[in-house]
Amino acid sequence: MLELNIPSKEHDEAKQGQALVLEASKNNNGRKLYIESYGCAMNFSDSEIVASILADDGFVTTADFTEADIVFINTCSIRENAEVRVRNRLKQFSASKAKNPGMIVGVLGCMAERLKAKFLEEEKLVDVVVGPDAYRDLPNLINKVDDGNKAVNVLLSREETYADINPVRLNSNGISAFISIMRGCDNMCSFCVVPFTRGRERSRDAHSVVKEAQDLFAAGYREVTLLGQNVDSYKWASEDGTEKVNFAQLLEMVALVSPDLRVRFSTSHPKDITDEVLTTIAKYENICNYIHLPVQSGNSRVLEIMNRTYDRHWYMERVEAIRRIIPECAISTDIITGFCSETEEEHQDTLSMMDFVKYEFAYMFSYSERPGTPAAKKFKDDIPEDVKQRRLEEVIAKQQIHSHYRAQQRIGKIEKVLIEGFSKKSKNDYCGRSDQNFMVIFPVGDAYKPGDYVNVLVEKTTTATLIGKVVQ
Repeated sequence: MLELNIPSKEHDEAKQGQALVLEASKNNNGRKLYIESYGCAMNFSDSEIVASILADDGFVTTADFTEADIVFINTCSIRENAEVRVRNRLKQFSASKAKNPGMIVGVLGCMAERLKAKFLEEEKLVDVVVGPDAYRDLPNLINKVDDGNKAVNVLLSREETYADINPVRLNSNGISAFISIMRGCDNMCSFCVVPFTRGRERSRDAHSVVKEAQDLFAAGYREVTLLGQNVDSYKWASEDGTEKVNFAQLLEMVALVSPDLRVRFSTSHPKDITDEVLTTIAKYENICNYIHLPVQSGNSRVLEIMNRTYDRHWYMERVEAIRRIIPECAISTDIITGFCSETEEEHQDTLSMMDFVKYEFAYMFSYSERPGTPAAKKFKDDIPEDVKQRRLEEVIAKQQIHSHYRAQQRIGKIEKVLIEGFSKKSKNDYCGRSDQNFMVIFPVGDAYKPGDYVNVLVEKTTTATLIGKVVQ
């Protein structure tokens, strides 16, 4: 997998593991917990839920796994190289455990169900395996391991949303936070393992989402990202059926928490994103003009065997609707090269789709067959690796041109930027994100600080970063 110029936390599948640190809980049991997360934003959000559950059980987290009593790795099964990284990391944890026999090592998340036998029995790398819907069972599972047993719970649920759990905001900048609005996925894209690892779709109580946003705003947060595998299919109804909320309505409810709370979301599905959602975005200044709209391929036949349930024309119509209703909206995407039986002409259709949209940002991958997926069962992975890689390089080269083009379009414009902190390169500069999700760099000033909104006049750019100065 390769990626290019995605200035966002969404879909950060190549991101290295991140230790999550939690302040000491009131009922400290003297044991330390280390969590490392890989994959998408949903995994990082889930780690915050896990930390909250175990904090209530008396655990304190640490940033150093060598001093931890319990080490968890929250896993991703989307790409093969993610699994390779996780297995290598588990071997490092095992080496540490050899020096500390009391250490418990566990695997959480999407890899848990599919590879539980390998992890527990064949390779003996872990003591506990827990799927995404079983985190409430962690204290019980840890007790089983303490008693000398291996422990597994990978049962999927049709009800679990963790709506009543207040996630611990770990390693947070205190400005931006994730809010999970739904779990699971009902789409059966042939290349994707998510429906098998996270189960069927279920939407969280809309009022609990709004309450979480209100609490975050009261605590000083100024940006929330609403998370779901397919946010556009969010659909919640009260038990008595008197109240129904779709995604457009939920977006509006969260936007109304405060005009100073910026709202983002991820991910949209081209088959489900509606004009109602687009007009809601256009209606509220604090809903960001940025949509991640994965295309995967620009060819209708390939989209059909991917089971994406839309064709090239449908996708282009949705892009045209975005441009019509939200003229300033940035669009990012996911692209897979070398999917089963993809011809050279079909690859050219993907390149021409990129020319049509001119995405601001893109995640770009060569196809990686995942065991157990419909594609692995039905289609031959018949594109040679060198061809996949060459096609990927062509996609990357084109995206570099488009990202630079879109960034240069912002020169001379004033961007409303939420300050996140110092630039990575200099303490003399602040960085923050624009409405369209560009990273913006500008000089530090005495009149503003992280968490503030400032207006920045863009004077120059790199490929996907805007550089300017604060103006009144």
